[in-house]
Amino acid sequence: MSIQYGPDYVRAIAPYQSGKPIAEVAREFGLDEASIVKLASNENPLGIPESAKQAMLAAASDIARYPDANGFDLKAALSAKYDVPQDWITLGNGSNDILELAAHAFVQPGQAVVYAQYSFAVYPLATQAVGGRAIEVAAINYGHDLVAMAAAITADTKLVFIANPNNPTGTFVPAAEIEAFLKKVPQQVVVVLDEAYNEFLAPELQYESTAWVRQYPNLLVSRTFSKAYGLAGLRVGFGIAQPAITDLLNRIRQPFNVNSLAQAAAIAVLNDTEFLNKSAQLNADGYLQLTAAFDALDLEYVPSCGNFVLVRVGHDDGAGARVNLALLKQGVIVRPVASYGLPQWLRISIGLPQENAAFIAALQKALS
Repeated sequence: MSIQYGPDYVRAIAPYQSGKPIAEVAREFGLDEASIVKLASNENPLGIPESAKQAMLAAASDIARYPDANGFDLKAALSAKYDVPQDWITLGNGSNDILELAAHAFVQPGQAVVYAQYSFAVYPLATQAVGGRAIEVAAINYGHDLVAMAAAITADTKLVFIANPNNPTGTFVPAAEIEAFLKKVPQQVVVVLDEAYNEFLAPELQYESTAWVRQYPNLLVSRTFSKAYGLAGLRVGFGIAQPAITDLLNRIRQPFNVNSLAQAAAIAVLNDTEFLNKSAQLNADGYLQLTAAFDALDLEYVPSCGNFVLVRVGHDDGAGARVNLALLKQGVIVRPVASYGLPQWLRISIGLPQENAAFIAALQKALS
């Protein structure tokens, strides 16, 4: 009889599936890595900004020493940008780290966590990892139904996750609806507002969530440098909340969880408005390029406020896997979303114009 280690709720976790690496696809299908287009992981197709490169080169001379465990300089830069005290900021190894820290800090085994159907896969994973009880609220038009989510909060609910814009569907909840939700949530329930794709929002949709942090002591806003800022490989994110929340997060946060190069790069790119504006414009143009192709192919898609588009590629439950395989054989990597309960759909990250064109051509061939 074999020994089983760890609690049942940990063994029940299905590990997170990331987008396929280029090297793996090249090996699997005998392709040249240089010819492969990766539109699977919502990365910035412009790559790392020059400002971050130079900052990393300067910081590399001191790489033999541990990074600043408290990230003083990065917190100072974030404090100045978002006009909050430094002790309202928690640094994370990507914003994914902030989400998991929140689950560990506020949820005990058996207690409830509320999140939406079709929302980020890390929410159920983080809930399972602490033995929490998941309350998944049915989506409305592939996005958050905040009225239903408020009604779903129980006496033992400790945490609510909201992704805005949402991954993988790209849906967006207007500011007024979020504020109405925050007013309904009991103060003992922590609300995590996950804004990983905030920088891609059109100007008329932008809002400043730090104003809500000042008003609602149970709100934690999570942001990342992985998407618009082009630093996905460095893994750096942050959370903003009042000290009652950040104090707990920092008690369980791993020391040195954000490395020296990541801190230096994040400081440099934080106010690189030229790079951010270029990224946003490229994303807006690429969105039109992809959705025009989907319209021409008569494919259903979900209007997106992120740097990706969710598109339906068939009407049987094998459609997503079938079309994904046909794309891989042509050297195009996209993201299947069957694990989200969307087996007929694929999520396509917006790339450079030529990458989008290569995907469109491969999709036409795959569908034919």
